[in-house]
Formats: sequence, structure tokens, C-alpha cells
Amino acid sequence: MKRFLSLLLVALMLLSIVACGNTDEPKVEAPEDDKQEVNETGEVYKVGILAPAVTHGWVAAVAYHAEAEAKAQSDAIEYKIYTSNDAAEMTSQLDDLMTWGAQAIVAFPQWEGMEVPIKEVVDQGVVVVNFDIEIDVDGVYRVTGDNEEMGVRGAEYIVDKIGTEGKVVILDVPTSGSVGRLRKQGFLDTLAKIAPDIETVEYATQFTREDGLKDMADILVSNDHIDAVFSMDDETSIGALQAIAEANRTDIKAITGGGGSQEYFNMMPDNEDIWISSALYSPAMVKDAVKAAVAILKGESVDEVKVIPTNIVDRDNYKDYLDANSPY
Repeated sequence: MKRFLSLLLVALMLLSIVACGNTDEPKVEAPEDDKQEVNETGEVYKVGILAPAVTHGWVAAVAYHAEAEAKAQSDAIEYKIYTSNDAAEMTSQLDDLMTWGAQAIVAFPQWEGMEVPIKEVVDQGVVVVNFDIEIDVDGVYRVTGDNEEMGVRGAEYIVDKIGTEGKVVILDVPTSGSVGRLRKQGFLDTLAKIAPDIETVEYATQFTREDGLKDMADILVSNDHIDAVFSMDDETSIGALQAIAEANRTDIKAITGGGGSQEYFNMMPDNEDIWISSALYSPAMVKDAVKAAVAILKGESVDEVKVIPTNIVDRDNYKDYLDANSPY
């Protein structure tokens, strides 16, 4: 018994010596949600992202791509993302981000009346990069597609399909701020140059297929002949096409759109009577806005406005733009 106790004591002493000689402390992995890597400079920046609530597939994709890029930048930033239903809610979220200590904010201020709260943020030294929307505030960076060029290309497309005479319905969206204003301006200015004899009729709608269906149904009742439709949005166009089909109208030869909806792309080859087109305006552009915010915080030079060119998609080239992984 004494021999056994002696051997046990020796073994315990050896274990103690080994343990004391091991200078590496155990590594405890933090939960995945609590991990925050550090960039090369050792600084982690706080970036807020503001987007409208998801009422539209394109807007949903904006939030999706913004967060995807924020996650990709996890070595450089900590981020918070909010969605809002109106200007008041977005303004409140701006206040929350300021309290949190945001150093940069990527905003998609689709609501009218955001100039004052965004100016207050800029005046406090916070970097603001607007996505898509142009507002009258000095010091705001912006990443956008070319809304005016979308109108230009839409006019050129319609004239190519129907000629320099005819009747074109403009599905305007006045509530979209500079987006709709610039698209309509590009369209009308171009028609005035290349097809001044085309008659245009304007109707107000929204960037949803439900409104496109409802409003186009009313338009078809009040217009017994239409040659083409200048729609500014793919979702609106999907609804308008449903109304045209349900009314059995065969007079309309072309309809435009905008945004980059995969569903809309797949409709293009299925209708030989109407040329269906979209001015590509990818929601993935918001990734460039997040990248710009991070670059500015790092002290890098960034253009105040980055404009991404427009491409036209129709039955001739739609396959080049199909993306099975797209959320829109």
C-alpha cells in the first residue's frame, strides 16, 4: 500500500511539472456572433446602413447586397442595418446610429424630407454615402446608376421598335424623387430630339406590380390605342403586362422597365408580340456604396459621385444576365 501511494505521488508531481512548463494558455473561441476581426491598422469602424422597408423586390435585394458587403468587410467594420417605412422612421434610425457612434452611414433615403436630418449628420463629421438617391446636401457622397440615361435608352429603344410616330404612355412615379424625375427627363428630352411627333400621355403609378396592374388596366380603358409603354421599373412592367394580356390588347409593341428582375428577364422570350426590355439597374451597386464608405474612413480618395452605366436587356441578350443566385 505504501509503495502504491509513493508511485501515485510521483505521478502527480510529474504532471504538475509538465503543466507549469506549458506557457500556452488554452484558447477559448468566442461565439460566432461576438467575433470581430481587426483590419491591418488595428481599427474597426462603425458603419450604419439605412434602407427602405421591403415593399419591392429590388429594395429587398438592396438590403441583401448591402449586408452581404458589410459582412465581407468584417475585418474593417462593425455595422448595423435598419429598414424604414417613412422619412420619420428613417430619421429616428439616423439618431440611433449617431448615439451608437456611427462613423459612416450608407443611406438609401427614398423618402422625401431627408435633407435636413442627413445634413445634421454630415455637419457632425459623419461620412454619408447615399445609394441611388440624389439630395440637395453638400458633402454627401453618392453611388448610383444613371437614372437619366435609363430614360435616354428607353426612348431610343421605343423609337427603334415603333418608329418616330405613335402614342406612348409614360408610367411616372412622382413619389420616387430624383429617380423618377431623372428617368422621365431623359426620356422626354431624347424623344424631343429623335421623335418629336410621338404623342406622350403621363400617368402616375408606383414601383409595384400591383399598381402596375391596377393603373394599366385603367389606362387601357381610357386609351383605345397605345403603341408603347415607358415604364421605369420591372415590377411595374410585370403588372402592366398582366393588364395588357387580360385585356387582350395587341396594339402595344414595346414596353420598357428597369432594375434587373430575374422574373422579368424570363418573360422576355415568351411574348413575341411585345418587345419587353429592361434598363439594367442592379441592386448590387449598393456594394460599391459600402466599399466607398470604408475607403473614406481609411483615408483613401473616393469620387464624390460614382455613376454606373446602363445596359438594355431584352429577348436578344437576356440569357447573359440570368443569375440563379439573385434575390431579385
